Amino acid sequence: MRDIFTAELAALGEDLAAMSRLVESAIGSAGRALLDADLGLAETVIADDHTIDAVERDLDERCVALLAQQQPVARDLRVVVSALRMSASLERMGDLARHVAAVARLRYPQHAAPGPLVDTFTQMHEGAVRVAQQVTTVLESRDLDLAVAIERDDDLLDRLHAQTFTAMLGGENQLTTQETVDVTLLGRYYERFGDHGVSVARRVVYLVTGDFADERGAP
Repeated sequence: MRDIFTAELAALGEDLAAMSRLVESAIGSAGRALLDADLGLAETVIADDHTIDAVERDLDERCVALLAQQQPVARDLRVVVSALRMSASLERMGDLARHVAAVARLRYPQHAAPGPLVDTFTQMHEGAVRVAQQVTTVLESRDLDLAVAIERDDDLLDRLHAQTFTAMLGGENQLTTQETVDVTLLGRYYERFGDHGVSVARRVVYLVTGDFADERGAP
């Protein structure tokens, strides 16, 4: 019985990493759809989000079943509870990628990112992709140093998010009302994507060490 339980815990970890790879693909494609005004790619991200949602539902159902049937304690309990929290964060990251793609689709054939802010959103795209890639690697390897690196990329996304407000309020860029709304939403989506990546990383640290720092910007 113990061997079966151990195998089920290991399967949770593997499926979280698989879910993270789906998120990684989603945010990468959503950013390219945004920057390239690629309607087909945007629609693919939106349509594929249901797969991430389905993985979360399956993971959550299995976690609840393990809690009810096995009544885990100590580290085993940390594994199950952490899986529940991480699956929720990963699902939200998938939603945020879908939101980015939805803005790209809504503005097609125009580019949703205004010309003066293309470089900022290019950097946001690259930072978010790095966060997603690192989250996947952390889930697979439990590398605590890499978990810290995720926070650095989240700090970059926070700075870039602040730059979008500076650009909108500084008076140098004449944005339309719609462009202002789009920039505000997109900046927020990327900023929250990074926050959820940090949440996953901190959960991995907790899982490995048993110590859990307060979640900055917790969802």
